[in-house]
Amino acid sequence: MLHSLKAIQSYKSGNMPEAQQLWLQLLAAAEKPRINLERIHSIAELEGTNPVLDYTERTLHVLEKLPVSFWVREILEDVLIWSETAKAGSLEQRRVWQKQGVNLFVHNVGSAQLYDLYAGAGHLDNDISKTKETSIYQPASPGDALSKNEDLSEHTTPSSHTPRHEIIRTLIATHGLIGQYIRGEIPFAENAPLHALIVKGWLSTDELHNLLMALNECIIAGVDPALWNQVQAEVERIVGWIIAGPDHEDWSVKERLSRLRSSSIRQGEAMDEAYAKLQTEMDVEPILAPLAHRTLWYVESAMQDFSLQEMVKVFLLTLRSESMNPTSMESRSDVVRHISFEPLMNTMYYDYKGVKKLNIYKKRMIEKYLEQYSWEQIASGEQIVYPHLTHRIERHTDLPDTLFVTFEFSPAAEKLIAFCIEAEKSPLYEKAVLLLFDLFGLRRDAYDRFHNEETYLSDMNSSGDYKKVLLDYIVGKRVLDIGPGGGILLDLIEQEKPEVEPIGIDISANVIEALERKKQREGHRWQVMKGDALQLEQYVEPGTVDTVIFSSILHELYSYIELDGRRFNSDTVVAALRSSFRVLSPGGRILIRDGIMSEPEAQKRRIRFLEPDGMRWLERYAEDFQGRAIEYERVSDNEVVLPINDAMEFLYTYTWGEEAYVHEIQEQFGIFTPTDYENCIREVLGEQAEIITFEHFLQEGYTEALGERMIFMNEDGEPAPLPDSTCLIVIEKKKGLADG
Repeated sequence: MLHSLKAIQSYKSGNMPEAQQLWLQLLAAAEKPRINLERIHSIAELEGTNPVLDYTERTLHVLEKLPVSFWVREILEDVLIWSETAKAGSLEQRRVWQKQGVNLFVHNVGSAQLYDLYAGAGHLDNDISKTKETSIYQPASPGDALSKNEDLSEHTTPSSHTPRHEIIRTLIATHGLIGQYIRGEIPFAENAPLHALIVKGWLSTDELHNLLMALNECIIAGVDPALWNQVQAEVERIVGWIIAGPDHEDWSVKERLSRLRSSSIRQGEAMDEAYAKLQTEMDVEPILAPLAHRTLWYVESAMQDFSLQEMVKVFLLTLRSESMNPTSMESRSDVVRHISFEPLMNTMYYDYKGVKKLNIYKKRMIEKYLEQYSWEQIASGEQIVYPHLTHRIERHTDLPDTLFVTFEFSPAAEKLIAFCIEAEKSPLYEKAVLLLFDLFGLRRDAYDRFHNEETYLSDMNSSGDYKKVLLDYIVGKRVLDIGPGGGILLDLIEQEKPEVEPIGIDISANVIEALERKKQREGHRWQVMKGDALQLEQYVEPGTVDTVIFSSILHELYSYIELDGRRFNSDTVVAALRSSFRVLSPGGRILIRDGIMSEPEAQKRRIRFLEPDGMRWLERYAEDFQGRAIEYERVSDNEVVLPINDAMEFLYTYTWGEEAYVHEIQEQFGIFTPTDYENCIREVLGEQAEIITFEHFLQEGYTEALGERMIFMNEDGEPAPLPDSTCLIVIEKKKGLADG
C-alpha cells in the first residue's frame, strides 16, 4: 500500500499525523474546505466530513491500482498528496498563507506554492528516482513555517530546487488543467509549463505522456470512474498537443461556450440554436475575445441553470466592470488572469431534505435583473438601479490578478428568500412568495411552482393515462396544449398522432425552460412557446388552430390569476374560453378536462375520519383555503357534516397529502356544476359553439386513496359513493358562421 494511504488510514483510525506527514496535517486541519458544488449531492452531508481529504484518498487509491513504473507512482504520490492543500488548512493558517501571497482561490497555484513553502528546502539530490523520504525535506510542523511572516519567495529559490522538485511542483501547479481545458475553463497556454519540462531535458516525451495520463486518470476517476472512461481519449489527444508545443490553437468562442455549458447541453439545452440567436443580437467572437486569455473558475457549477444569453450577459458585465474600474496597479485589462464564479456558486444552492437544491428564488430574481439589461446598456457601462439586487465584481488587494463574480441581494431580500425556504412546507409559503414577487415586481402565474417544481412536473407526467382519452377528440393538424406541465400530453399527441403539430403554451418561465430542455434531450418534434392563455391571439393567428386543449388547467387559471383585483374569479375562465375560441378554425374544437362540482349544491355529506389527525386537517384546511368559505358542522370528535362540494374540495387536498398541501391549498379544483358550465359556454361563445360531448365522472383512484382514511356517507350516516370529480367537455366551432 502507498505510504500516504497508510497514513490516511491511520489518521482515520484516530491517530494524529506524524511530523513528516505535513500534507496530512494540512488536509486534516481543514475547517471549511473549498468545494465545487457541481458534483455534491447533499450540502448537509458536508458537515462533519472532510471531502478534500476523502477526494485525495480516492485519487491515491486509483494511483495504487495503476500499472505504472515505480518512479511514476512515486512522483504522482507526492503530486496528489499536495495538490489539494490550498483548499485545506485551518482558518488561522489560511489567513497567514494569504499574507504570505499564497493564492488560495486558484487552488492549483496555491497548492504549488504551499509545496514550495513546506517542501522547498534541502533538495540537494538531482536524481528524480530517489524516494520521497530521502529527497524531500519538511519542517517539523505547519506551525514552524507559519510562525514566520517572510515573503513566500524566500522559500522558493529556484537554484535550491532539484529537477524532481520542479517536476512535482509543475504537476501540482497544472493539476486538473487538462480537465479544465476540456470543460472550456482555461486557455491552452496555461499548460505551457508542462512542455517546458521537455525543453529543459528533465523528461522525455514518453515520460511526460505517461505521467500526465496516469495523473489525469487519478484526478478524474477520483471524481467518477465513468467520467474517466468518457474523456480518456480526449485527454490523450490534449496530452499529445501539450507534448508537441505550447502554441496549440485554442477553442473558438462558440466551442468554449459549448464546453462551459456541457451540463446544460446534457440536460437538453439546444446550444446551436441558442448561439445562433445570440449571434443575431451581437457579434459574439470579438465581444467575448477578452475572455480568451482568462481562466474561468466554477462557471458551470454557478451558471448551468441559467441560459446561454444570461451567462454571456454576466460575462460582459464582468468585463465591463473590469474596464470601468482600473486602479493604479490594475490599469491594463490583461492584468486579470482569473475570473472566479465561486461566490456565485456558493450562493445558488441550499440543502432541502438532505439534497442539494438550486435556490430557485435567487435564480428567478437574477434572471429578472439580467432581463433589464440590453446589450447596448452593458456595452455603454450603464448601471441599472434594480431594487434589492445588483451584480458585484470584486478584487482582493492580495490577488490583483483575480476577479470574483456574484450577485448581491439586499438584507431584506435575503431575509425574505430565507423565509420562503423556511415556509416551503406551510401555508405561509404562498404569502411569502407573493411578498417576494411584490419586492421584485414579478407576476405570480409566470413562475409555476417555485417550491419542489421538479416533483410537480414529474407528477404531471405521471397522469398520462388520464389524459390519453383526449386524443380521441382532437381534430385537424394544429393543436395547442394550454399549460402543458411536464409535457406528457405533447408526448402522447406526438406518438399517437404523427400527422398533428402539437404546440404547448405556458406563461411559466420555468415550465417553458424545462420543456425546451426535455425536447432537445429526447428529440421531440413538438413546439413550446411562452404565452398568456387569456390572450392567445397575441401568439397565434386567429382562425389557424384546429384544437385547443385545457387539461386540468382551467381551475389553475381560475385559482391563480388575478383579474379585476381578485383570484378565484370566473371571469378568468370566460377570458380563456373567448381567447381560445378566437384562434380556432371553423370546425375546430376546445377540449376541457377539469374538476366539476356536484348538483344540487345544497345536498350534504358526512365524513368520518379514520385517522387521528383527520379533523385537524379539516380545521387547518378551512382556515387556509382562500377560494371560498368552507362550512362544516362537527358532530363528534371524528365526524363532520358539510355541503357536498365543500366536502369534495377538501378531500382533493386531503388525498394529495402533506407534501402537496402548500400547493393544493391554493387551488380550487371544482369550478362549476354541469349546469353552470353549460350556461357559461353558451353565454360566452354564443350560437357559434356547439357542445358535442359533456361527460362527468369520478376520477379513478380517489376511492382507493381515501378508503382507509375516511368513510363517506350521506347526511343520514349511510355509506355513499364519492360524487363525480372530473368533467370532459368538447366544444366545436360551427362552420359557415362569421366570427363574433
